[in-house]
Amino acid sequence: MKKVITLLLLFSFSLYAKSINVAVAANVSYAMPALVSAFHKQNPHIKVQITLASSGKLTAQIQNGAPYDIFMSANMKYPNALYANALAITKPLIYAKGSLAIFSTKRRDFSKGINIVKNKNIKTIAIANPLTAPYGKASITALKNAKLYKEVKSKFVYAESVSQTVAYSVTATDLGFITKSALFSPKMQQYKKGINFTDVDPKLYKAINQGVVILKQAVNKPQAKAFYNFLLSAQAKEIFQKYGYLVP
Repeated sequence: MKKVITLLLLFSFSLYAKSINVAVAANVSYAMPALVSAFHKQNPHIKVQITLASSGKLTAQIQNGAPYDIFMSANMKYPNALYANALAITKPLIYAKGSLAIFSTKRRDFSKGINIVKNKNIKTIAIANPLTAPYGKASITALKNAKLYKEVKSKFVYAESVSQTVAYSVTATDLGFITKSALFSPKMQQYKKGINFTDVDPKLYKAINQGVVILKQAVNKPQAKAFYNFLLSAQAKEIFQKYGYLVP
């Protein structure tokens, strides 16, 4: 009997010790605490470990053997590439659609939308690295389509990721192209639309479809599948919407 009890205790402990490693695009950092909390209420035995970085940087890490189970990208390009190279075991699906905002900690006249970048008082503009960060690429696309890029590119201060862009916008630059979701974080809710930020016209850039995949190393991890299913659930969609995302 004692042996049976010991085995049951060991089994229970092993369940609780289960953990998953999730590589998350930086723009999703503001929504992740709410997502993980909601998931944990349903699955208290599963620990979710989060690594935040630009999608390009995370993809490079995955290609070099980083031990991630799930990848939440800021676009579809990177998860599609991983799936094509057999590094992901699920076909990329859209879990959310991101959008851009132009932000400043100071009071600004945002009535002209993206054209505010031409203002002579705007000396520096934070923007995510377009080579690795999908939100950076979208920002450049929007400026080019608005025929403003050449005029203002000398003002750019490049950040590694969109979350770092938010940090630069708050502490160092006059303006920043940020993910709209950042404005829903507790630290940013003091800022007001039309005074501190405005949306970038979505017609100026392609919809930022954000894709998720289960990675090769999680093929035998049911707990990874559980978190993946949760990210695509109605409950998760409600959370994404609260943080400024559109949902599929």
